[in-house]
Amino acid sequence: MITGTVLKGINNIFSVRTDLGIIECRIKGKILRGDQKEYNPLAPGDRVTLETDGMEQTKGRILDRMERDSVFYRWNKKRNAPQYIAANIDTVVCIASPLRPAFRPRFLDRVAVVSAMQELPLIIVLNKSDQGIPQEVAERMDVYTSIGIDTVMCSAKTGTNIDTVIRKIRGRTAVFIGQSGVGKSSLLNILSPGYRQRTGRVSEKHNRGIHTTCYSVLIPCLHEIDVIDTPGIREIEVQGIPPGELDHYFPEFLPFIGSCDFQPCSHLHEPGCAVREKVDDGSIHQDRYESYTRIFSSLDSTRR
Repeated sequence: MITGTVLKGINNIFSVRTDLGIIECRIKGKILRGDQKEYNPLAPGDRVTLETDGMEQTKGRILDRMERDSVFYRWNKKRNAPQYIAANIDTVVCIASPLRPAFRPRFLDRVAVVSAMQELPLIIVLNKSDQGIPQEVAERMDVYTSIGIDTVMCSAKTGTNIDTVIRKIRGRTAVFIGQSGVGKSSLLNILSPGYRQRTGRVSEKHNRGIHTTCYSVLIPCLHEIDVIDTPGIREIEVQGIPPGELDHYFPEFLPFIGSCDFQPCSHLHEPGCAVREKVDDGSIHQDRYESYTRIFSSLDSTRR
């Protein structure tokens, strides 16, 4: 029996990195212990125990999944279960673009909440800065910086600030999250020149990227970096927290939530709400508050 790290899984066949090389594995018995309520039992980055085939050492069977240090997941509505995207990661890198495809702060806000739920540091990378950065996008990036989220504006095309991105994730295992077309593959090709991930174009009609990555995969890169590359994600569903605790995942709310006249306060309709007062006077960004109300509504409707 040996141990290894899952690099990818396609149709329940998993590539596992071990000291003996990469071994192609299936799950012994098809079901891992404790995975009955999960959409997928294994994700890139998972550490597993396995046994090799007696006849063919490049094939094997996964026996068990070792305890995870961290995960990043999205909620799968169809299965009503968590869909794990990456495991045992140190950092979440959410990649966006300013214009093509369009900047989507609601998506970034949801990624920020999920990262905070997992106590994972988040870096927001605004790629394609060579497109030009509209004022409202620059302002939103400043808001993220002001609430303690690490931000970088860069360009894989021109090389601007790529060294900053590398410095921030050097020696770490990072998961790349973002919608299609924001340049995840272009950044990855810089970090791992031999990988040569195919890059995609942006649809002129819908201003959306075309998928080039079909599954999550862990890719060893330069600078002692492991990157878990993921398919383009259009929506992130937040689940797993009571609506009344959502305000704790919005850092700019924290100084004021104890000052509301009503406790607990949802910050939606109660009179004397200190959070809404700060939204009205501009201390809390109106669009961030809008993200909060939308996520709160989705959590509340799911609970009902």
